[in-house]
Amino acid sequence: MSSSSSAAMDTMPDALRQSRYHMKRCFSRFVGMGRRLMKPQHLKDEIEQTIEDKAERSKVLEGSLGDILCSTQEAAVVPPNVAFAIRHNPGIWDYVKVDSDTLSVDLISSTDYLKFKEMIVDDNWAKDENALEIDFGAFDAGTPKLSLPHSIGNGLGYISKFMTSMLGGKTETAKPLVNYLLTLDRNGEKLMINEALNTVTNLQEALVIAEVFVSALPKDTPYQNFEQRLKEWGFEKGWGENAERVRQTMRILSEILQAPDPINMEAFFSRLPVIYNVVIFSIHGYFGQADVLGLPDTGGQVVYILDQVRALEEELLSRIKQQGLNVKPQILVVTRLIPDAKGNKCNQEMEPIVNAMHSHILRVPFNTEKGVLGPWVSRFDIYPYLERFSQDATAKILEIMERKPDLIIGNYTDGNLVASLVANKLGVTQGTIAHALEKTKYEDSDVKWRDLDSKYHFSCQFTADMIAMNAADFIITSTYQEIAGSKTRTGQYESHVSFTMPGLYRVPSCIDVFDPKFNIASPGADQSVYFPSTEKPKRFAKFQPAIEELLFSKDENQEHIGILADRKKPIMFSMARLDTVKNITGLTEWFGKNKRLRKLANLVIVGGFFDFTKSKDREEISEIKKMHFLIEKYQLKGQMRWIAAQTDRYRNGELYRCIADSKGVFVQPALYEAFGLTVIEAMNCGLPTFATNQGGPAEIIVDGVSGFHIDPNNGDESSNKIADFFEKCKGDSSYWSRVSQGGLNRINECYTWKIYANKVLDMGSVYGFWRRMNKERKQAKQRYIDILYNLLFKKMAKNLAVPSEESQPPVTPSKTRESQQPAASERQDSAATPELEDQKDTLARNGEGKQLMGIQKVEYTRLPRTPCVCHWFCLCISSVIVVYALLKLYGMFN
Repeated sequence: MSSSSSAAMDTMPDALRQSRYHMKRCFSRFVGMGRRLMKPQHLKDEIEQTIEDKAERSKVLEGSLGDILCSTQEAAVVPPNVAFAIRHNPGIWDYVKVDSDTLSVDLISSTDYLKFKEMIVDDNWAKDENALEIDFGAFDAGTPKLSLPHSIGNGLGYISKFMTSMLGGKTETAKPLVNYLLTLDRNGEKLMINEALNTVTNLQEALVIAEVFVSALPKDTPYQNFEQRLKEWGFEKGWGENAERVRQTMRILSEILQAPDPINMEAFFSRLPVIYNVVIFSIHGYFGQADVLGLPDTGGQVVYILDQVRALEEELLSRIKQQGLNVKPQILVVTRLIPDAKGNKCNQEMEPIVNAMHSHILRVPFNTEKGVLGPWVSRFDIYPYLERFSQDATAKILEIMERKPDLIIGNYTDGNLVASLVANKLGVTQGTIAHALEKTKYEDSDVKWRDLDSKYHFSCQFTADMIAMNAADFIITSTYQEIAGSKTRTGQYESHVSFTMPGLYRVPSCIDVFDPKFNIASPGADQSVYFPSTEKPKRFAKFQPAIEELLFSKDENQEHIGILADRKKPIMFSMARLDTVKNITGLTEWFGKNKRLRKLANLVIVGGFFDFTKSKDREEISEIKKMHFLIEKYQLKGQMRWIAAQTDRYRNGELYRCIADSKGVFVQPALYEAFGLTVIEAMNCGLPTFATNQGGPAEIIVDGVSGFHIDPNNGDESSNKIADFFEKCKGDSSYWSRVSQGGLNRINECYTWKIYANKVLDMGSVYGFWRRMNKERKQAKQRYIDILYNLLFKKMAKNLAVPSEESQPPVTPSKTRESQQPAASERQDSAATPELEDQKDTLARNGEGKQLMGIQKVEYTRLPRTPCVCHWFCLCISSVIVVYALLKLYGMFN
């Protein structure tokens, strides 16, 4: 229960008694319609209908009762009781039960509240004493937690403070840190300290002597010049590249051992030589560097990871140089190899990442009992293949890196689950990135999971999310709202605090948003691609003729439909996948309905296919059909251009700038968006941006200063807000530029990849030490997770019904990769990509080894099919019937 529980219990009974007449009528109305789940709007509507007098209603809702009802996120009605889930602040919940006859109020547990919800959909299961209940709360009982809502997401800072208190005090309390330093090595070579400094006292004394020595040297003296002297005192490599860096690192550690503080603690761990090899899992969709964006399940996550990798590599190289080590980092993005992929390189095993020296995409196929799975598989149908994939991926990672990775990061449900399996097997620090937890996208998707399971398999997805978020050492989020929402909206992770899936399991305690594993690290956009339209010399002029045709050609073809009859009007632009949550059809309808907006601007949409038969994604098919319907319904073809999904990010960057040239705007109308990379991209290009107030964009944009918030659930209000902006620009020619500059200022202050990479590597270092300090608790929780995975998830994944997929017999790639020669067609593809050729040349010059040289394409041969007995039987019967019919006809003619 929350700390405010007593206050709620004190105020609610009195508030109900003071308005007893009206509350009796309201609660009679609540229970009069039987068992149901009521949302805040339902409560508000029914109170308004019950208390018709506005003044009387305002009087009743003043004070504590109004506050409680405004804080209610939902109510479970099971006559004669109504159970309320009250959210006082982000992460702080109470559950109360009100008897509609007596208006008595009782505080109940989260378990009791979940049972009320279950009674609405499955009364028998709610009353079943043997119903499966999953509770992670017991394992987290001794874990230190944040306490203030505004501190949620600052886990790294809190852990640093907590470690300070654990290591401070008596001398021997710092022994865990000394023991940790003694474990650091690289390929068998000791780093930082050796066994001569195996006590806190010895280390402190040696640090004093060594610091005096290095302080007397010129600041830029290379470490190699005094390495032997430090070794005599028990110090090894890793302290720094020169005398000044070594002195600074030693001073920080001396202060920690004497009187630790969180600032020095974070600074010291950021300097430790602990992370060189990083593995990033992103499994679903088409993960590639070209010609994949806009394909099913392939969007912002791919862009995010590629930019993330380049930033991480750059930061790793900088840190390794500062540590004075001669080490080459390795980053592997592990994804699925898709043999049937066409027009991209998703059927190649290894691919160097462009503009990176030590980073590669490793693609591992889905192996099944029938062979290698050939076609693309929806992210909702992927679960039966993940365990085997994790095993095959582990073997490949160890083969290529020739050692365990130092850090593993998962992405989305499938990548996070596999990251958990691999990290547990190898004993490696693990971070997860949700990108989007599907549970928040579909209302009541937990309690009504059966209605959605045949389409989305949420039973598997929610279970996988639960396992991954509890197994992770740290969780990376892009915004506060992703964790704990806002004052009025529950956060993505917060929706997993407690939930139930009647008939499957009940989870009274899954995750706590006050857990210090949560951290906010906001990504940026590649500023060599996304930069302001005013920077004319940098612009990609070669794309401008094609973009001119794309936007304004009078012809319709496979790339664009609809025309812009008045090209002088500014453009209202949006670019996203065509799925329900992205709400592109909603934006189209707003535009169609708003006559004032249609007079002021044109609409340009980039996303999806025009022909629904080309899509394999269920949601996209539905949205494509809806788009065509709306275009016809509102007769938009003279004012709207629908452009098929664009996969060239460089051309997309110039497309943003061309929209800015028209004094247009970017609109992101999603029903919910965890972060919003397209918002960052558009703002980087100087486009005034209107973005959803549901999720991350509400934090990125300061409303009215660096852009505008819009309510995706109120199309009239949102479309009028956009129309107001265009009208104001017509009256004030400088207004557009002021908003544009406000967006650019916001980006440069808060959203860059350098800041992001620094934070993530700091997390990897600090949480790596933290997991050692909490080894026993971590192991106990992991055993519980293993039970859930083996007895629950594996069974669900095995029984999951997926569309029939044709598999291919596997061909084991040769052990010696340099013997594999790409096909002629691929050599031509590679030659057509200068960046990749440059990367191969660099790798060859640097002698990175046979595993990583060149781009390999794994060939899979289809074995001839052997017709089964039933096919032959059917053929024979058909032949007999045909012969019989011919003989009869012959007889008739004779």
